[in-house]
Amino acid sequence: MQMTIDGRLVATPQGFPVINPATGTVLATAPSCSVAQLQEAVEAAQRAFKSWRERPLEERRARLRQIAAQIRAHQGELARLLTQEQGKPTVTANREVGGSARWMEYTAELDIPHQVVALDGRRTAEVTRKPYGVVAGIVPWNYPLMSACWKIGPALLAGNTIVIKPSPFTPLTTLRLGELLIETLPAGVLNIISGTDDLAPHLTEHLGVRKISFTGSTATGRKVFAAAAAGIKGLTLELGGNDPALVLPDVDPAATAAKVYAAAFENAGQVCAAIKRVYAHRRVHDALVMELARLARHAVVGDGLDPQVTMGPVSTRPQLQRVVELMQDAHERGGRFVAGRPEALDRPGYFIQPAIVTDLDDGARLVAEEQFGPVLPVLVYDEIDDAIARANATPYGLSASVWSDNLTDARAIAPRIDAGTVWLNQHLSVSPMLPTAGVKQSGLGSENGPWGLENYLQLQTIAPAA
Repeated sequence: MQMTIDGRLVATPQGFPVINPATGTVLATAPSCSVAQLQEAVEAAQRAFKSWRERPLEERRARLRQIAAQIRAHQGELARLLTQEQGKPTVTANREVGGSARWMEYTAELDIPHQVVALDGRRTAEVTRKPYGVVAGIVPWNYPLMSACWKIGPALLAGNTIVIKPSPFTPLTTLRLGELLIETLPAGVLNIISGTDDLAPHLTEHLGVRKISFTGSTATGRKVFAAAAAGIKGLTLELGGNDPALVLPDVDPAATAAKVYAAAFENAGQVCAAIKRVYAHRRVHDALVMELARLARHAVVGDGLDPQVTMGPVSTRPQLQRVVELMQDAHERGGRFVAGRPEALDRPGYFIQPAIVTDLDDGARLVAEEQFGPVLPVLVYDEIDDAIARANATPYGLSASVWSDNLTDARAIAPRIDAGTVWLNQHLSVSPMLPTAGVKQSGLGSENGPWGLENYLQLQTIAPAA
């Protein structure tokens, strides 16, 4: 696997191992980008920007459609590689690859706003949008291809050029995308480099980068924020979440449990916007827990390449250790594991049987922190005002959901929850047509839809004299 710099495939003398989380063994060696090669990538993007920004919008639209076509043409290959490096089951990997193409196709049809403002009876001014220049896109390990495409599509449509750095845990699918697009885009428009975590600051702090789009943890997001501040750069941050689900007393517990389970344990719980904690009314709490536990016990945990598997491994050893640490803390606090155990499975790879935990208070680390793994705490409440206050008592605010047979009641609760998205009787229903945005420490700016595109554009006012 090679990097893409200035329309060329570029090798490196050094590399770093990429581990298959289903086996714990080395899957491949990824190229380790040097600082000099990073400089080449940024300079290539700077050169390409001068002409790319002048290309007609229709041409840029066509290039995005071609990217989508290449993704679709190589869907099987990309999905298999994604499963091997990230761990998710093949069916889930195929959804990510297909979704990446769908997002690109949708983005290609967006318009760049241009307004004419009447100043008085004789004069008008124009409010236009201009691209930033070179964008740095830093991509996480849980959805590497989708996250990359969420950045590549709007950045290029807006007229920017981009340098993408995937996570060192999952660089292979993104690097392969770069190889597939060598003939699709002009040289320097899309550059994909790979390296360990110490490479990222060289990219975010580079004076040639005018906009940073980062998806990842809140802790790392703070460092990216500081780098952007030093250069007064544009910034989009999609960060962590500790998403609550509020289950009202009028629901069907079995039907609701199936949907809550799917939204909590998608990708082994490694989704920033997954359900991380459930507040269930006392009237339905026990029945909901019983059904969630049944579903967890019937999960088939294993290598995602096995078509019988419904849940793959945790993607990285550090994340496995963190999830086990939170589970053990919950156990020591008296948490009851209705399904699963507070330990990893005794087999090669990074596996945890999905766990449902009750009898915890809001101070338990498993409730108060983002676990990002296949374990779900379920807490009881009696009054909805109490549930809302507890749901909001977090530094995060990415998304949430309200579950009720009375949609009017659910809608009335939604505005009271401090989250960028509140779903009603669903969760993780992400759409290219709707913005993904966090409040509080869950992010800055937005991705997706026309709102996400705006984040890759700068305002310019053109105002004539009288």
